[in-house]
Amino acid sequence: MATLTSLCVYCGSRQPRNQSLRRAAQRLGRLVGERGIRLVYGGGHVGLMGVAADAALAAGGEVFGIIPGHLAASEVGHANLTKLEVVDSMHERKHRMFESADAFVILPGGLGTLDEAFEMITWRQLSLHDKPIVLVNQDGYWRPLLNLIDAIVAEDFASVAVRRLFTVVDDVDEVIPAIEKAMPPTVADRPARL
Repeated sequence: MATLTSLCVYCGSRQPRNQSLRRAAQRLGRLVGERGIRLVYGGGHVGLMGVAADAALAAGGEVFGIIPGHLAASEVGHANLTKLEVVDSMHERKHRMFESADAFVILPGGLGTLDEAFEMITWRQLSLHDKPIVLVNQDGYWRPLLNLIDAIVAEDFASVAVRRLFTVVDDVDEVIPAIEKAMPPTVADRPARL
């Protein structure tokens, strides 16, 4: 199987009221750092983004942030990352994050998190990539989204197969095992054609 070396984390740029969500971001960052997996994220020092990045760095991990110039000031670009890349636009940011990751994890967040999540899920649906996507439904945060997806399927705007485009876990401790299970085989692992 392919090896997970770089994980893109999508999450909120604000602090949540529910401190369990903050602890989840911190735990994920620590787990990623301890495993030697590079954390790729939006480059901010604020919100859950900053919490996850700081935890990965504290655990000795490598953190690669990608932030558009117009957000560098308002999101207070993280100055202590392994690498911070300033790009021209949100589109470039999302594309660089995509290119730089083996898999994606979606923690709780707001509209920007939803935008990033739906783009990766849609790209996978369109066969533009086959990288694992894990949605962390910490404390049931994403239940309304999952209900919406069920409604989309019920109205035949999508097939039930869309639920196979991503994996849902309830706790960050399940993220890395879920990704490793879903990693596509490497060329050497693929069966030979008959």
